[in-house]
Amino acid sequence: MNIKVKNLSLTYRNHVALKDITLELSGEKIYGLLGRNGAGKTSLLSVLASFREASSGSITINGEEPFENAKIMQQVAFMYDKDYKDESDNVKDMLQDIQRYRPNFDMDYAEYLIEKFKLNKKKPVKQFSKGMQSALNVIIGLSTRAPVTIFDEVYLGMDAPSRDIFYKELLKDQQNHPRIMILSTHLVSEMDYLFDEVIIINKGKFLLQEEYNSLISKGATITGNRELVDNFVQAKEQINVQQLGDTKSVMIYGELDDHERNTALAKGLEVAPVSLHDLFVHLTEEE
Repeated sequence: MNIKVKNLSLTYRNHVALKDITLELSGEKIYGLLGRNGAGKTSLLSVLASFREASSGSITINGEEPFENAKIMQQVAFMYDKDYKDESDNVKDMLQDIQRYRPNFDMDYAEYLIEKFKLNKKKPVKQFSKGMQSALNVIIGLSTRAPVTIFDEVYLGMDAPSRDIFYKELLKDQQNHPRIMILSTHLVSEMDYLFDEVIIINKGKFLLQEEYNSLISKGATITGNRELVDNFVQAKEQINVQQLGDTKSVMIYGELDDHERNTALAKGLEVAPVSLHDLFVHLTEEE
């Protein structure tokens, strides 16, 4: 599968939700879509899933425009924080309805996940707790096995053990049935290990798209004697500074070359990687 977004903009009345977004998704990867509240993550995903039509620009999936294109829309599953308050069916009946419209749906796998998440098969979905409804969204998204599977903060309401089941099953199913997966999240530090590539949007605009390992290599944490650390980082862009007595730790943004890294180590300084969470906060912070 291949998704191309070119100069995409989306406007609601007088509000510009997305402005001139250009990116490309290809290959069987897990993409992490990051952005602060209101950055436009859900707006972008809703256009990718043909829930909305772009105001301008273009989007193609395998060379075809997806909006009102039944063949393409069938290949995209968009799972979001949905309210099931009016859903009177139980889980099994609901999944059987979905199976009719999804050619890759695996009911045996769905049954397995129902047991994993301990959902009551006979209880009406509208009586499920928030966490159980989120688990249902995960079950639908994974079992549908659409070539493009989108999870837009579906973990909302799930407790830590349930989220852990989600992450493990997602990785396992991606290995067995690879496709394009897009995960939109605020839990950056908890989910970063899932990502093959990271996309960051900020205030409706494209900020970056980069492989996870490449991105986190663009920062480092330097720790050691205060004076030695100060001398080493004085010409660097500093993200965060912490100090305890004569020991100082400075997080910098900017890739260190081998000479700089060896120099730091020779002076007795510790050089450690930075987290995606810290880089994300730095890259999207208010001026």
